[in-house]
Amino acid sequence: MELRITTEPQQGADHEDLLRVARTAESAGYDGFFRSDHFLAVDGGAGLPGPSDAWMTLAALARETSRIRLGTLVTAATFRLPGPLAIAVAQVDRMSGGRVEFGVGAGWFEAEHRAYGIPFPGPAERFDVLTEQLEVITGLWATPPGERFSFAGKHYTLADAPALPEPAQHPGPPVIIGGAGRKRTPYLAARYAAEFNANFTSPQEALARFRRVEEACRSIGRDPAALVRSSAHTIAVGRDDLEVARRRPALGPAFDAMLAHGLVGTVAEVVDRIGRWRESTGVTRLYLQLFDITDLDQLELIASDVMPQLD
Repeated sequence: MELRITTEPQQGADHEDLLRVARTAESAGYDGFFRSDHFLAVDGGAGLPGPSDAWMTLAALARETSRIRLGTLVTAATFRLPGPLAIAVAQVDRMSGGRVEFGVGAGWFEAEHRAYGIPFPGPAERFDVLTEQLEVITGLWATPPGERFSFAGKHYTLADAPALPEPAQHPGPPVIIGGAGRKRTPYLAARYAAEFNANFTSPQEALARFRRVEEACRSIGRDPAALVRSSAHTIAVGRDDLEVARRRPALGPAFDAMLAHGLVGTVAEVVDRIGRWRESTGVTRLYLQLFDITDLDQLELIASDVMPQLD
């Protein structure tokens, strides 16, 4: 079972905070450091010192870490044009020596779009945009050196793009797709993703999502076993009940729903819950959502007391 850390910098963080978390995660043996791609605190909080750009953050971390995987959970397709986004992600992949993973979704948080003047179309159009972005980005990455990439869609048109820079990984950074959609999401995962993430939900719902993706894979002739199954969980892990109780309020009442399906409890309780998740859903990778990015002790506790019991 691989454990990765995912953070929510829009709730309040600067680069030094994120660097401390990434370096702690790397030295403690976690497989990856990920961050959200948001420009506004999701609970209405102050979010000081202010929003930070996900890919600028990861570019810096690419040069300040050496082993840990880096990525977004997830980049919103509404935020950036696909051509420049493909260039940025490929460049960060090269800067990291091939350690980048590209989580991407349709976008959902309307308030941050209004706040920063980003168009926010309806759900169907957002999925159209996401589909074309995946076609463009993966197409650019897969274009051999010296060849050109062109694309004509409803939302984007590219003419004779040189498809540079080439990412360090071939044919490109692994794509991560998640979500609860019943039709288009499974299809996009089957066609483009290396990993499908069932985030912040119950084992029963996660299994239903995985099965829909399996069906979509079979419909296009892809082996479902080629797709990594992962899930994301909010964490409040302690050495005893008092420490667990102390960590829960740090998330605030807005996150009670996610905590209901999170990894909340003592070390023994969390190890048991992870085991039941693995047995019932087949997940092999977990993203641990750390809201209090100053709580490095929790990361070290999980690494020293939980991680060794997951082999």
